[in-house]
Amino acid sequence: MKLLPSQSPADNKPETQPVTDTCQTPRPRGKLARPKPCYQWTTADVQKWFKRHFSDYFQLYAHLFTSNDITGKALVRISEGTLLRMGIKNPEHLEAIWREILKLRLKADIQEMKEIEMSAVI
Repeated sequence: MKLLPSQSPADNKPETQPVTDTCQTPRPRGKLARPKPCYQWTTADVQKWFKRHFSDYFQLYAHLFTSNDITGKALVRISEGTLLRMGIKNPEHLEAIWREILKLRLKADIQEMKEIEMSAVI
């Protein structure tokens, strides 16, 4: 293939598709499309989130989240003590899981505040 003087070999590389979050539902195209809020997650969505963040611990603890029917709504309301009672005894694992739950909770709170602001503007 012959290149034009204004083209470089990098211009002929195939386009790559962006990586998407595995916990997001398929989104319609458009400016206002947003991922599914975590408080609407099913137990399957929680499993996807857990596997993405804790692939090393997934085999150890994923069944605990399923057997306790942990949905997204329950996940952001869960406490460190609840994780202990569920059976997560290793302190390092407990701390890592708890830290990610706190991050998720913070993201959910920020998103909720943004939605409140948007509705107040209208």
